[in-house]
Amino acid sequence: MSVVKIFVPCDSAAVSVGADRVARAIAAEAVSRKIDVTVVRNGSRGMYWLEPLVEVETAFGRIAFGPVKPGDVASLFDAGFLTGGAHRLALGKTEEIDWLQRQQRLTFARIGVIDPVSIEDYRQLGGFAGLSRALTMAQTAIIEEVIASGLRGRGGAGFPTGIKWKTVQSVVAAQKYIVCNADEGDSGTFADRMVMEGDPFMLIEGMTIAGLAVGATKGFVYIRSEYPHAVATMRKAIERARAAGFLGPNTGKPFGLGGATFDLEVRVGAGAYICGEETSLLESLEGKRGQVRAKPPLPALKGLFGKPTVINNVLSLAAVPWVLAHGGKAYADYGMGRSRGTKPLQLAGNVKRSGLFETAFGMTLRQLVMEIGGGTASGRPLRAVQVGGPLGAYFPESLLDTPLDYEAMAAAKGMLGHGGVVVFDDTVDMAAQARFAFEFCAIESCGKCTPCRIGSTRGVETIDKIRLGFERDKNRALVEDLCTTMTDGSLCALGGLTPYPVMSALTHFPEDFNRSAPTRVAAE
Repeated sequence: MSVVKIFVPCDSAAVSVGADRVARAIAAEAVSRKIDVTVVRNGSRGMYWLEPLVEVETAFGRIAFGPVKPGDVASLFDAGFLTGGAHRLALGKTEEIDWLQRQQRLTFARIGVIDPVSIEDYRQLGGFAGLSRALTMAQTAIIEEVIASGLRGRGGAGFPTGIKWKTVQSVVAAQKYIVCNADEGDSGTFADRMVMEGDPFMLIEGMTIAGLAVGATKGFVYIRSEYPHAVATMRKAIERARAAGFLGPNTGKPFGLGGATFDLEVRVGAGAYICGEETSLLESLEGKRGQVRAKPPLPALKGLFGKPTVINNVLSLAAVPWVLAHGGKAYADYGMGRSRGTKPLQLAGNVKRSGLFETAFGMTLRQLVMEIGGGTASGRPLRAVQVGGPLGAYFPESLLDTPLDYEAMAAAKGMLGHGGVVVFDDTVDMAAQARFAFEFCAIESCGKCTPCRIGSTRGVETIDKIRLGFERDKNRALVEDLCTTMTDGSLCALGGLTPYPVMSALTHFPEDFNRSAPTRVAAE
């Protein structure tokens, strides 16, 4: 009799609700029943309302059960779940769950399927195919493939990835760098963490291809300190990739195509939100205080340690292996307008079904929140949806038919950003949310420029006056003036984008600024 494989996620979100305890309970129960099983710690499928999600490999495919608690394990064995037996937690074949069936998973195709640190698993499902092809191509050919894909930065700005690479490739320099911005700090976002914890070799492959394309020999993955599991998994994967010849002085040796040199190193941030801004990240990598640099010069010309540097988000680099393996045109066939390929959307907040949903650009906010997410978890009417993290605009119900692509979001005076979508029901106080945006900016500002440092502080004070009923019309005008100053005068996006949530709250929810203030406001 063959050994049965049971999959229990090692993803941080699953662990936070008991996945480690479930894995131990399954192993112990199998021993007590003298049943030979192998417990594989996979990444999450992204259906967080079902975590811990347990899958069993059967003759009929992988069968899912969830959410599983340690106390459910004995009854699962009693029900014969190892052969797909009926149980109240049974969800059927994993791939047939509606949440997964409706997705177009390119970047996340392997996540939740494989052992994250198994090179064998990775290669069996197409891993390193893109690198294998890239090793036979000229630098310009790799870059042209990425340009043809239409891939744009998935971290927020949406700048064309291939153009950034072309700029770095064209500069003559003895040393160039690839830097991965994994300082994922936006509220309601977790896609970068899922990649690093669930398919780290994909990120390694993408960064290596970037290195080949621009002539860089060294890369850094800058991970926020709040992601210890991602840090540990990335370090283990880098060690294994180096040992297997996919990194190091003879990169590509497993294909018989050695000769290139590229290596990686993980660096851990100290928890500053501002280090998600690319130049602050570079300062931190150099061992300095995380402060924004004035531009020009651009990092592509003078970046890390003054050398030409490619800085891309995790999701941008993670998309590259698919592009190289299948071709730029195949990737560009997904999406709409100038937003090509797929976007991993992260659904959070007051929503029934939270998690990661990868789909081609163009799905509307209403489809995502109401159809995919199932509406509010509280069952109360939906009031607002914030898209793009703490610097993103609040969308009222009347704008839920806005397509989720870069241009449509910008036209609605919002931004898609990193793809975080946070849902609020009708109990939310939008004046308090506007105040929070200013307060967040004041706390997280690096302090280098006056509009951000002072404007955000004055913004908190002015919103408080409005909520207290003090000269509301004059103070609304002052808030608008502050927002204009911050947008036009800030050195980086932290100060420049804080007006998005503030002005969207003022514009779409003016009634909340006319209410009597809660008594705690003065104390705040």
